[in-house]
Amino acid sequence: MKNNTVLISGASVAGPALAFWLHRHGFTATIVERAPALREGGYAVDFRGDAHLSVLRRMGILDDLERVRTGMGSMSYVNSAGKPQAKLPADLFAGDIEILRGDLARVLYDATKEHTEYVFGDSITSLTEDADGVSVTFERGAPRRFDLVIGADGLHSRTRSLAFGPEEQYVKHLGVYCAIFTTANHLGLDHTGHAYRTAGKLVAMYSARHNTQAKAVFYFGSPQLDLNRRDVTRQQDVLTEHFGGSGWQSDRLLHDMRYAPDFYFDSVGQVHMDTWSHGRVTLVGDAAYCPSSLSGMGSGLALVGAYVLAGELAAARGDHRVAFARYEQEMREYAEGCQKMGDGIATLMVPGNRFLAALLNRYYKVMPYLPGRNMAANIARKAAENITLRDYQNLTRR
Repeated sequence: MKNNTVLISGASVAGPALAFWLHRHGFTATIVERAPALREGGYAVDFRGDAHLSVLRRMGILDDLERVRTGMGSMSYVNSAGKPQAKLPADLFAGDIEILRGDLARVLYDATKEHTEYVFGDSITSLTEDADGVSVTFERGAPRRFDLVIGADGLHSRTRSLAFGPEEQYVKHLGVYCAIFTTANHLGLDHTGHAYRTAGKLVAMYSARHNTQAKAVFYFGSPQLDLNRRDVTRQQDVLTEHFGGSGWQSDRLLHDMRYAPDFYFDSVGQVHMDTWSHGRVTLVGDAAYCPSSLSGMGSGLALVGAYVLAGELAAARGDHRVAFARYEQEMREYAEGCQKMGDGIATLMVPGNRFLAALLNRYYKVMPYLPGRNMAANIARKAAENITLRDYQNLTRR
C-alpha cells in the first residue's frame, strides 16, 4: 500500500467519516482541528435516500444516529402574533433521519477515536510537496511529514487556500447570512418549528433534543460583509441591527443570543472548483463542493464523498494520482446535482421585498392542497439518490 499516512484538516463531518473508511482500508489517519474541542450545537442536518442510508449502515452508526435524532415534524409559518398561517411537511426538512450537527460530530468521533489521532486547537499554516510526500507546518505544533493531505475543513477551507489559492476564486456568496444558537424551548414546541418571514429576513425556532431545548435561526439578505469570522460580538451586533424590532420572537431571541454557549454566524455560499485535487492534496465535503446550508444536502454529500474517496484510494493501492482522478469521476455529477438544490433557495428563504414575501406566504398556505405539493421533497430525494455507490468491501483490510 502506497501513501499510508494521511493528514485530514477538519473534525466536523467529512473528516471523521473519511478517517473511519481510511482505517477500514488500512491507512493511518491524523485529524487536525482548529477548535479546541468538538464543536457542539449547530443546526439540524438530514440524510435521505438509499445512498446516504447505505453509507451509514456500512459504517455501523445508523442505530446511534436513530437514538439521538431530532424527530422534527412540520414547520409552520406564523404571523407577527405567532398565529400559524401555513404548514410545510416534515419530509421537506427532516428527510429520513435528522440530527443536530454537533450530535453527528460526536457519533463520528466516537466511531474513530480509538484508531485516529486527533489534534485539537491547531491548524495547518503551510504545505510543501515533493516527490515523496508533503511537509506540513502548523500554527502550534511541530512540523510533520505525511504522504497525503486532505482538506475537510468546510466552506472557508484553509487547506483549499494553501493548495489552490484565495477563497474568493471558489466561493460563491448567495446573498444571505445565517446565525443559529441554542435557546430555551419557551414556546413549548413539540417536535416542530415556527418561522416568521418579512422582506429580506427570516427568524425561526424549532425544538431539539426531544423538546428539552430549541434552536433559534436567523437568515437575512445582504451582500458580502467585511466581518472577522472570529469576532462574535460584532456578529451579534450585526444581527441585532438587522432584526431588532422585527416582530414575533425576534427581540426575545436576540436577548437570549448574548448568553448562548454555541452561537454560530456565517455567510451562505457554495464552492465551485474545476478540480478538487492538486498533487498530493485533495478536498472532500464542503471544502470541495459545498452545496450551501440551505440545500439540505451538505452532510449527506460529505458522507458519500468520504466513502468514495477512501474507497478509491484503497482500490488504487494508495496511488493518489489514480485515486483522486477516480474520486472526481465518481462524485462530480452527484455533487453538482446536490448543489442545484441550493440554487434559488436563498430568494425563497429571504425574499427581497414585501410583495414577494407576502406572495410566498400565501403560496405556502395553499401548497398542501396543490397537486405538486410533494414536488420539492421528491426533487431533494432524487438528487440525494443520484449515485450508484461502488462496493469497496473486498478491499477492506481491517
